[in-house]
Amino acid sequence: MTLDTRVRLGTLELPNPVVAASGTFGHGDELGALCDPARLGAVTAKSQAPFAWAGNPPPRLQPVGAGLVNSVGLQGRGMDHWVTTELPALRALGARVIASVWGHTVDDFAAGAARLGPVTDQLVALEVNVSCPNLSHHGRPFAHDAAETAAVVQAVADVDLDVPLLVKLSPDVADLPGIAGRALEAGADALTLVNTARALVIDADLRRPVLGAGSGGLSGPALKPIALRAVHDVARAHPGVPIVGTGGVLSGLDAVEMLLAGASAVGVGTATFLEPRATLRILDELTQWCDRHGVTRVAELSGALRAPDREENP
Repeated sequence: MTLDTRVRLGTLELPNPVVAASGTFGHGDELGALCDPARLGAVTAKSQAPFAWAGNPPPRLQPVGAGLVNSVGLQGRGMDHWVTTELPALRALGARVIASVWGHTVDDFAAGAARLGPVTDQLVALEVNVSCPNLSHHGRPFAHDAAETAAVVQAVADVDLDVPLLVKLSPDVADLPGIAGRALEAGADALTLVNTARALVIDADLRRPVLGAGSGGLSGPALKPIALRAVHDVARAHPGVPIVGTGGVLSGLDAVEMLLAGASAVGVGTATFLEPRATLRILDELTQWCDRHGVTRVAELSGALRAPDREENP
């Protein structure tokens, strides 16, 4: 039995559903010696603004019981440097590249996207990161407000890069399906669900936060149930919307669960910090699971979650 691993994100077809999540695959080429990015569905690059950004003060990473809390703060040399230096190195490894853009203002997002105009033929999509918990706009990420999310997406869509637009949203909102709907109305072709969840780690002896910026974002296994619900809720509210389900995927079984919840593809993030080849192992485990369960097309798993049994108590 031959397994068809191809999946679709709207008009974009990927050879398999495993996508390296933004910010966790390094800048791509340094991990390429350990993990062949050409074997992955795609690699999402670290988010870049139209300017260089130093990120947050150290310490930036803190392991917790079931994951990791980070406050890196989107450190980067800016989109121009990424286009001229990092993108060619990643493409040379055969990666299908999803660029990622962030900014402090709506205009920043548009300016960052515009820098990609000359290299759109080297990209398979653009992710709009409105949800980093380690940066804020008026005290919160753009993704915490439906109107602000829509304004960013519209501004990037107006750049007209002719590549699919993914919007990365936050789990820390009361109405994620509503915000997702506004993003889709504004021009998003697909969604990345979810970013890290806002978290705080405290040093009791010093009586202060462990991380240099105070709070941070929780990722890893503790995030998976939250991400599964986010994917499930949005997929039910917006049938057919392509979703990259991201959060706590450490195994092939985790990837299967994310697809069943409604994702079309699966982002792998923190697992790569623990194991540089995690994305490839997860892909292998996913295909093995499909073989054992008689699945001939990975895409048929997307949204195939059954309703719970509701037996009445005697």
